[in-house]
Amino acid sequence: MTKAAILGCGYVGTAVAHRWSNQGIQVTVTTTSPGRVTELSSIAETVKVVHGSDLAAVADLLKDQEVLLVSVAGGRKAGYENVYLNTAKTVVAALDQAPTLRQIIYTSSFSVYGDHQGQWVTEEDPVLPMTDNTRVLAETEQTLLRRAASDVNLCVLRLGGIYGPHRELHQIYSRAAGSVRPGAGTEGSNWIHLDDIVGAIDFAREQSLNGIYNVVQDEILTSRELVDRVCEAHNMAPVTWDPSQPSARPHNVRVSNQKLTGAGYEFKHPEFNL
Repeated sequence: MTKAAILGCGYVGTAVAHRWSNQGIQVTVTTTSPGRVTELSSIAETVKVVHGSDLAAVADLLKDQEVLLVSVAGGRKAGYENVYLNTAKTVVAALDQAPTLRQIIYTSSFSVYGDHQGQWVTEEDPVLPMTDNTRVLAETEQTLLRRAASDVNLCVLRLGGIYGPHRELHQIYSRAAGSVRPGAGTEGSNWIHLDDIVGAIDFAREQSLNGIYNVVQDEILTSRELVDRVCEAHNMAPVTWDPSQPSARPHNVRVSNQKLTGAGYEFKHPEFNL
């Protein structure tokens, strides 16, 4: 029986835990909140309260595991460096005590690509992080890639914006309805449904993927096109754009998923279903 640990069991990690447990994988999940232990016990064999900076706790988590999913998320209170980078450094420091571990899957973000002026990017293109948070994400990737390369498979999945159950696009954009937004809305809008995040993570585990893969759907609209379609589909007041104001978005790229589809992954939601 495969043993897998999920470090960070939020929106994505919880969905992966459901899938892996249903497949008969022996799943250990972590949370930083003791109040979630009972809830998570219904979807995983073992639940541990673990902070990513706690080396002893992370080393204990990795003991006897074969697969590790690192799916932490920066909240409003916890800074990105503490949540992402320090967790990666702790995982790296614990690898010497994890002789059975054969793969790490890390969920990163397409935002590390930064501003490529709306051009298509692949995993071969340089990252150009534009904010402090995206610089931390890029450094987190490199921290894991540098250390894990010689010991275990390290798969970095650069996710698009996440939508899905309880995170529907009309809910995400409801605050924008009827407002005036800065810029022309011409930036690429790279999104991915929760079903395909879970599917890509499981595919990476099954295929022992190594390296960096973009996880975004096929259909990439401009921000303006997407907002217009969402507002129209849900009878919300349209958004007005003001090109005289600079866009508030620090990145503008269209992200290719060809490497992942070329490896054999088939998307359940290649296009928006609004």
